[in-house]
Amino acid sequence: MNENKKALVLLNMGGPRDKDELEMFLRNMFNDKNIITVKSDILRSFIASMIVLTRKNSAWLNYEAIGGSSPINKLTEDLVAKLNRTFDDFEVFQVMRYTPPFAPKCVQQLKQKGIKDVILLPLYPQYSTTTTKSSVEDFLDIAKDEFNIKIIDPFYRNQKFNNKIVSDIINSVTDAKSYNLIFSAHGLPQKIVDAGDPYEKQINEHVEILSKILESKGIEFESISLAYQSKVGPMKWLTPSLEDRLSELKDKNVLIYPIAFIIDNSETKFELHIEYEEIAKKLGIKDYKVVSCVNDSDEFIEVIKDLIS
Repeated sequence: MNENKKALVLLNMGGPRDKDELEMFLRNMFNDKNIITVKSDILRSFIASMIVLTRKNSAWLNYEAIGGSSPINKLTEDLVAKLNRTFDDFEVFQVMRYTPPFAPKCVQQLKQKGIKDVILLPLYPQYSTTTTKSSVEDFLDIAKDEFNIKIIDPFYRNQKFNNKIVSDIINSVTDAKSYNLIFSAHGLPQKIVDAGDPYEKQINEHVEILSKILESKGIEFESISLAYQSKVGPMKWLTPSLEDRLSELKDKNVLIYPIAFIIDNSETKFELHIEYEEIAKKLGIKDYKVVSCVNDSDEFIEVIKDLIS
């Protein structure tokens, strides 16, 4: 046992490795009281079962199109391995919300290793009840009062993080002036935002910060805008949708940056790279490009060092 060693635990949503895990992913997600906000557990469970029943097969086709599993698993494992090679005084773990590895296993490992000091890093740059709150609560419910826990705040204002994003955007095109840059964020039902979720406000602020950095570097895009992806169901979600935004840019070039994600997943690899690219082609968009997430890049390792110091 190492009394002095601390743990850094990366929190994220997870993603299926196969069709069975897809069912687990959907069931766990839609049983989450932060996602389906009805008061009754029985009603939530019923809604989750209905969603699994109606969406599992069509959702699996999306995963088949990107190789039969979510890229989030391998990329997160790579990030954890890289961090473990980087730190001497921290051991790094990951906990996913809806697919393994889950919080109980991590808590058990921490106890076995005699680790008492734990830093939680939710891998969501902006705060939302549906992501940050859900993942943190999930860990704390299992950890009880066993550890000294510090939680890293949303880091969308972190300078190193934003410099990395801007550098990736700049390196994606040779002539920025001929492209329209769209920051694409995962959507949220409007009622969750109306109930006080700060996500939309923080996304807007993040777009503003990144736009100012681009301006300070003399990088001019034809336009810079924000849009929301991944809407499901008939409810009102945050607007404008990415599809609506793309429809305003016929005959133009478009560059997409997935502003709400740290690690590439089905929302980036399937939705942005495949689904929305098809929509863009149908709309007559000339060139359509998507920038990768920061993933396990060396620069993001430096960001994490910054956040935990």
